[in-house]
Amino acid sequence: MKKMLIVETRLYLRDWPSLLFTVGLPVGLLLVLGLSIPVMTEAGTSGERMVDAQLPSMMTLLALLTLACNIVPAVLTTYRERGVLRRMSTTPVHPGRLLGVQLLINLVVGVVSAAILIGSAAVVFGAPLPRQPVAFAFVFLLGSAALLAIGLVIAALAPNGKTAPGIGAVVMFPLMFLGGMWVPREIMPDALRAVSDFSVAGPFAQALKDAWAGQSPELGHLAVVAAGLVIFGGLAVRLFRWE
Repeated sequence: MKKMLIVETRLYLRDWPSLLFTVGLPVGLLLVLGLSIPVMTEAGTSGERMVDAQLPSMMTLLALLTLACNIVPAVLTTYRERGVLRRMSTTPVHPGRLLGVQLLINLVVGVVSAAILIGSAAVVFGAPLPRQPVAFAFVFLLGSAALLAIGLVIAALAPNGKTAPGIGAVVMFPLMFLGGMWVPREIMPDALRAVSDFSVAGPFAQALKDAWAGQSPELGHLAVVAAGLVIFGGLAVRLFRWE
């Protein structure tokens, strides 16, 4: 397992453009939007600025969705297409270990991306660190697991490595929208807000923002994210093909 982790990590790092895009795009957007749009750094009625929690939370969601909907499906479908998973299934090393290693690597990349976002927001804009760090870490790990489970379902359904990114994009952009990337959840119409509340991305983004701002995440939001993990994790187990 350790050797496989080292090998897969080296392969992952060789694809540095994808890694740079995954980590760099959210950080770049955080800086560009925060520095170029005055309203981002203006205090609202609650005294909070958008760069304090709202914008960093959205960029964290963007990084995790990129990993879940693009990187994970592309890698796993390519492995399946090239027969890597099929060959491994005939050896004592079950291909499930490879899936576990890939998920672990992408989770670590997500953690690194979130850490850079937190540090950038703090250094450049004076934004506070997550005020409820334990709740923030719990929400982050739970939401990351749920989104990665969605990525495994995409990998299971995609016929090959070329189509996986396209399918991932079809899933990713609606989740970004429902998560409040373009229209904050607070000003969504009631009907759209209701859909967002059950989208996994919406409750995850809200719980992440709440923990960042020092509020306790709502149990309903956590329940939806946990349910998403169970549902999509179960679908991934049922649908995933080794060949």
